[in-house]
Amino acid sequence: MFACNYLLSGVEEDTTVVAAADAQNYAQKLGIAHGMVVQELGWDEDTDDDLRAGIEETIGSELLDEDTDEVVDVVLLWWRDGDGDLVDELMDVVSPLSDDGVVWVLTPKTGQPGHVDPSEIAESATPAGLTSTTPVSLGTWTGTKLTQPKTPSKQR
Repeated sequence: MFACNYLLSGVEEDTTVVAAADAQNYAQKLGIAHGMVVQELGWDEDTDDDLRAGIEETIGSELLDEDTDEVVDVVLLWWRDGDGDLVDELMDVVSPLSDDGVVWVLTPKTGQPGHVDPSEIAESATPAGLTSTTPVSLGTWTGTKLTQPKTPSKQR
């Protein structure tokens, strides 16, 4: 994040680069708050580093990778067309989730290479015991929130 101070007419003004501010807003859009444990899967060269940095700044720690044994509040799954079987991947990612944890499937926006149709995500969520919500815009990526049923016991 870049901060610049400008002296205009004797008044100092603080401005912040918009990309960093947007990335923090993305964390808010995803319902991510300070202290949450967030696991990231599917990272590649095309992922949005500003979004990742904004989430890390918001939670106050680094994102966990696939090797973690911790219970997590949120799984960020970067997913592109051609990455494999989304149903299988979703079956695997529910294991470390806390009882009220969520999965965010992040896919390239419509028209971008690797785009995945939201209906495919919704269809893949059901066999994994998840329900999809309306996608949200995250810059050049789209996030689809997958939630677990509100039941006392969770199937894995």
